[in-house]
Amino acid sequence: MKPIRISRHACDNMRYRGAAEQEVVNAIRTTPWNLAEGGRFECRKNFAYGQDWNGRSYATKQVRPIFVEEADEIVVVTVCAYYF
Repeated sequence: MKPIRISRHACDNMRYRGAAEQEVVNAIRTTPWNLAEGGRFECRKNFAYGQDWNGRSYATKQVRPIFVEEADEIVVVTVCAYYF
């Protein structure tokens, strides 16, 4: 199993969008990967949320990491989070 490294840009996105590192790693390790733009990969995983985000209440948070698989590691380049 390759280690997962989260880029500085992805860390900034995670803070801004409310995604946790554990959620990103869990999504990559447990869901199917799909091809994304530029030869990258993406995956999506829904997590029970049941909290407020930006003044609204949401039951579910979806985390979508976008990453590159290199020879010796997986590098997360950005992370999106959706609330519904």
